[in-house]
Amino acid sequence: MPKSDQGVFRDRYSLIPRVLIFLTLGEKVLLLKGSPTKRLWANLYNGIGGHIERGEDVISAAHREILEETGLKTYNLWLCALITIDTGQDVGIGMYVFRGDHPNGKIQPSDEGVAEWIKFSELKKLPLVEDLPTILPKILDMQPGDEILSVHYAYNKGGKLQIRFGK
Repeated sequence: MPKSDQGVFRDRYSLIPRVLIFLTLGEKVLLLKGSPTKRLWANLYNGIGGHIERGEDVISAAHREILEETGLKTYNLWLCALITIDTGQDVGIGMYVFRGDHPNGKIQPSDEGVAEWIKFSELKKLPLVEDLPTILPKILDMQPGDEILSVHYAYNKGGKLQIRFGK
């Protein structure tokens, strides 16, 4: 199919692609505590992840982000969720959420923050990024081969995040 048949039009809603990864080890999940100097999510816990670069496939982006943010080389990632985020602008976010098993290796800090193994039972006590209390329990309950979650985020008139799960 030629490029002209791809149906790319500037007047259509567009999505910026991102990856979000949760690695687990038994009853622990690896989260990144955002650096205090970060513009977004400073001192908040989130999964590992970031933007997909031009020319990069989704899984390669997930492995690259893990390596950049933790120093770990991974394997055995599986897709758990597809999240569309309506930012209220012409461009939103399309997020691919993965889960994987503990890779071997020593965790290294990065400019993004410090990765920490957190017990599932301790998650409610931490300052998490706004959506994690809703989506993370669902991701942690998943097993390879489970149906992929379809999720939509949007903001109400007051700017509060609304999360809706698809069928």
